[in-house]
Amino acid sequence: MTTTAAPAGLPPAAPAPTPAAPAGPVTVEAAPGVWVAWARSAAPSTHPADLADVGGRPPWQRRQSLAARGLLRALLAEVRPGAEDVPLAAGPHGRPVLAGLDGVGVSLSHDGADDAAGGDLVAAAVAPGRRVGVDVQLPHGPGPSPGLARRCLRERTADLDRLPAGRRALEFAWVWTVQEACVKADGTGIAGRPWSLDIPVRPRTGTQGDLTWIALRHLSVHPVSCAFGDLRAR
Repeated sequence: MTTTAAPAGLPPAAPAPTPAAPAGPVTVEAAPGVWVAWARSAAPSTHPADLADVGGRPPWQRRQSLAARGLLRALLAEVRPGAEDVPLAAGPHGRPVLAGLDGVGVSLSHDGADDAAGGDLVAAAVAPGRRVGVDVQLPHGPGPSPGLARRCLRERTADLDRLPAGRRALEFAWVWTVQEACVKADGTGIAGRPWSLDIPVRPRTGTQGDLTWIALRHLSVHPVSCAFGDLRAR
């Protein structure tokens, strides 16, 4: 797993050069004590509990879920040794938790094709002493439909429309990863109505309630975002 040097604090607001696509999994310390890993190809988990959890899912869901869990276990081995073998359990709204380790926040995400062609993008996050959410999204098509754009962006829809046609799908994906990361960190999932969160087009970093969110666009060519907050706030 390739580890990128951690930034001194939150990422700068100024634009940064577009990173190159990595050859394998990348790990960064997105903020102090908040670790995020992502990959286009990750070794699937072979943990018995993980295999049992995904046993009844369609093949493409099993593939993506095991790749994300494998990435999470590799990240745990790197930043929280000893926790990589702890079974995952489902918390409220399906939020993953490490059984018996409530003080270590974890999150998973995956996106990709629903067939054997693969091309998946997976991510994992670990944040000891915090709650955390991570999300990835591969841009699809030319961009969101007008209705979907209005639902997720409201008055910011015009900002998306002003972008070149070839950028709209990518920038919408970045917005969605931030929205999803926030509701994952908050533990509400889809019930938290991620589309209702006010996130700017071309997001970089900000706050949502008591959460801090970061779009890792200064480090990743693929839309990957994380959000985190103090465990004591919940």
